[in-house]
Amino acid sequence: MRPNTLAEAVERICSGEPQDATLAEFIDSFLMAPDARARYASIEAEPGLSGNARLDALVGAIAEYLAKQYRLGAVPVRSAQSSRRLEEPWFTTTSADPAMREYLSFASPAEFRWRNIFTEERPLRRARSHLPFVGKSSISSTPQ
Repeated sequence: MRPNTLAEAVERICSGEPQDATLAEFIDSFLMAPDARARYASIEAEPGLSGNARLDALVGAIAEYLAKQYRLGAVPVRSAQSSRRLEEPWFTTTSADPAMREYLSFASPAEFRWRNIFTEERPLRRARSHLPFVGKSSISSTPQ
């Protein structure tokens, strides 16, 4: 069963489930949500801090990125806390190639970059990613 909220995904990761698979399942749940209100509800509750600085920063980036990409009208305020930012840069690729690091520094979305996370241009891309764009919510249907 997929986690329905980002907070639930973090709880599962903290209890030993694999991070990559659990976050991917959450993204699938987010993408399959019926409307903007349901999408916002899935990122609204603040996930607890995990003690893993990279995961904590990544969770903040995911919440902000999804809120902006899917025009949910608001970004969860707590996603911008200082505990959701890394002290040292984290390049998500295993390559130590300076050219790759330079590319990631340029290509990373701002929601990740300001948290010191350097990743690909579309970091949360999934096979279903195109589906919400068909009925992408407008600003007028923001959560209340």
